[in-house]
Amino acid sequence: MADVIDIVIVASAFGMDAVRAQGHLKCAEACRRAGAAGFEVRRELFADEADAAPQHLRALGGAIADLGLWSVFSTPAALYTADGRLDAAALRLSLVEASALGARFVKLQLGGFVHDAAGAAIAGQMQGSNVRLVVENGQLAEGGSLAQFVGLFGALAREEHAHVLGMTFDIGNWAWRDVAPLDAAAQLAPHVEYIHCKTTVGEGARRFPAAPAADDARFIAVLDRLPRDVPRGIEFPFDASRVEADATHYVKWLAAV
Repeated sequence: MADVIDIVIVASAFGMDAVRAQGHLKCAEACRRAGAAGFEVRRELFADEADAAPQHLRALGGAIADLGLWSVFSTPAALYTADGRLDAAALRLSLVEASALGARFVKLQLGGFVHDAAGAAIAGQMQGSNVRLVVENGQLAEGGSLAQFVGLFGALAREEHAHVLGMTFDIGNWAWRDVAPLDAAAQLAPHVEYIHCKTTVGEGARRFPAAPAADDARFIAVLDRLPRDVPRGIEFPFDASRVEADATHYVKWLAAV
């Protein structure tokens, strides 16, 4: 029997302006029509800060669940401050918001992690929560370094909190740090619980996320190196002239590749 892989569509794939104008729920409805299993809500795409209020998140989460989708709550907040300390307040707020949404995962940026993972403090914040914490490799030097992620999971293991959090492995974001995704996958695969799928076009400041080509052997090699039983998120932009057809096509393709 073939593996069943959950495919998530990230709200930004529908276009940032469209999400802000139409709201997340419209995008979630399109996500369901495309055949996806999950939908990633992006806090930075809320049209108004009031959208992050618990009652609004509960209503959105209930409507997403009624569509038969599970959700991810993504926030631009970072787990560690610029000087390397755990940002307990940011983690606490993110957990409150993700819990109100009813999310399966809460995804934060790594931030300025240096060497002290503060695993016990993270575990204390997570106590009683049904949301799984994952940190994502970002595009900036702070929070996007391969050495930081290797160091983080090494530090957590030494602190006997190896499983307090997992990783969102963004295949495309490594390009901004000039890291080969396959090299990163070889070192981080045991910690990966969610995959953001995209490639990039352009160079430097003119680099943009893009859909993988069907014959992109390097992209497929990275997927093959990562766990096959974790959700895969579509984070590249759909063609604005055929959004729903694109969404349906890539949900099917990414589940099968």
